[in-house]
Amino acid sequence: MRAPISVVIPTLEAANALPTCLAALVEGLQAGLIREVIISDGGSQDGTQAMAEGWGAELVTGTPSRGGQLRRGCAKAQGDWLLVLHADTMLAPGWTDAAQDHMAQHSTAAGWFHLRFDQGGIAARIVAGWANLRSRLGLPYGDQGLLLPRKLYESVSGYPDQPLMEDVALAHALRGQLRPLDAVAITSADKYRRQGWLRRGSRNLWTLIRYLRGTSPEILAKAYRRP
Repeated sequence: MRAPISVVIPTLEAANALPTCLAALVEGLQAGLIREVIISDGGSQDGTQAMAEGWGAELVTGTPSRGGQLRRGCAKAQGDWLLVLHADTMLAPGWTDAAQDHMAQHSTAAGWFHLRFDQGGIAARIVAGWANLRSRLGLPYGDQGLLLPRKLYESVSGYPDQPLMEDVALAHALRGQLRPLDAVAITSADKYRRQGWLRRGSRNLWTLIRYLRGTSPEILAKAYRRP
């Protein structure tokens, strides 16, 4: 019986973060769950591509656009299930049990992981708490990871080829078909540390509001990338 999960990770200059992300997947390999790891790179120049190949991942390259990269990566997947992760996110130990439970009990639904940051403190707990509440309301972000049947992914036409908010667009398409997993995704707090928790959190919320009000992902991406 073939392993059911294809892991898809979009990358861009991710050489520092990627090893930790990949190391957490060894648990899935040992459990016989992971069929392949697909790195969809947007033109990294920092050794990300060589690192991906060194870990035995399948490398897909193309223009930098997170939605487009995810779309290309998922198109290459052969597994019955997709596990989509960001390069600066690692799954906490024990995630394979939760994944197996979800695949057995919710075979036609998508599952998201509970968010936690790699830094402690009240600010980190507040932001993570809001993210997990937002997810329960049907809007998980990409940094929480997403496990979903490939047939379900294809039935909603997959990720749109857009530079930002591709995770929100997919979550909207999956409305009513999202379930929490009893597992944790630990994501990097680096951007919050550099920009400030309140400033970064406010920018993320304002970006979401603007997107929901109809601002194009291209315009939002330009503003999002400013220091």
